[in-house]
Amino acid sequence: MAGSGERARHWRYAELPGVDLLRARYIRKTFVRHTHEHFVIAAIADGVEVFHHRGADQYAGAGALALVNPDTSHTGRAGVPEGWRYGAVYPSPEVVAGIAAETTAIRGTPGFVSPVLDDPYAVGLVHQVLRAADEGNALAADTMLRVAVTRLLRLNGGALPQRQVRTAGARVAVRAREVLEERMAEPPSLEKLASDLGPGPFALLRAFRDLYGMPPHAWLTDARVRRARRLLDEGVSPAEAAVVVGFTDQPHLHRHFTRIVGVPPGAYQRERKNVQDAREWLS
Repeated sequence: MAGSGERARHWRYAELPGVDLLRARYIRKTFVRHTHEHFVIAAIADGVEVFHHRGADQYAGAGALALVNPDTSHTGRAGVPEGWRYGAVYPSPEVVAGIAAETTAIRGTPGFVSPVLDDPYAVGLVHQVLRAADEGNALAADTMLRVAVTRLLRLNGGALPQRQVRTAGARVAVRAREVLEERMAEPPSLEKLASDLGPGPFALLRAFRDLYGMPPHAWLTDARVRRARRLLDEGVSPAEAAVVVGFTDQPHLHRHFTRIVGVPPGAYQRERKNVQDAREWLS
């Protein structure tokens, strides 16, 4: 990814299953509201990142980490004119749960309490993970990842609260999400969705935003990009993936994918293919 000093690489290392990796420098980049299926552990090297998280702007500068739990909506942008440079690891919930069970006393589903943690030592650990992955040093990459996650959970970890679906509005929001997942390529209008489920359009909009942190149309775009990522991982072309998930064409996928993932779908898939080639070579 190039242009005006911005660059990013989003990849996987075959010896770190269940973990995505990222190195990036952004200046004008703006991440729209989105979620991740994995944890976000972003170590800021230079500059400042601002991200909206649970109703407030959070600021992470050099020596700090931006920490986002799975399925938690957030944004991202530069907090200073020169932008921000960072490295990030995205471990799956299963990876984090396994580390937490072995090295912490957290009961329940482990996660991060605060979205920003000032800890230059942990920032260094994250960058060591990325460096070791680049060098093909599996022992170091795995070790540093486990040390970093353990440290962050001990300093800033706890059991994640369960999403409440006790109210009638929350139950309707859950059902609306299920309908959008089932009909991703041809979703109903807000009015039709509300009519089918019972409440008025604004009541559904409010309930959905309260439960998932974004309105249904934004959640649908995010879900389409998530599904497109899985298709790209399986080798489906960007053009085919765009049609399957419901985008009008490949340029629409390109625009939304880049705004959420941080790299274009073609670059994302090339890195995935490199990992698959490495696995096949090693097998």
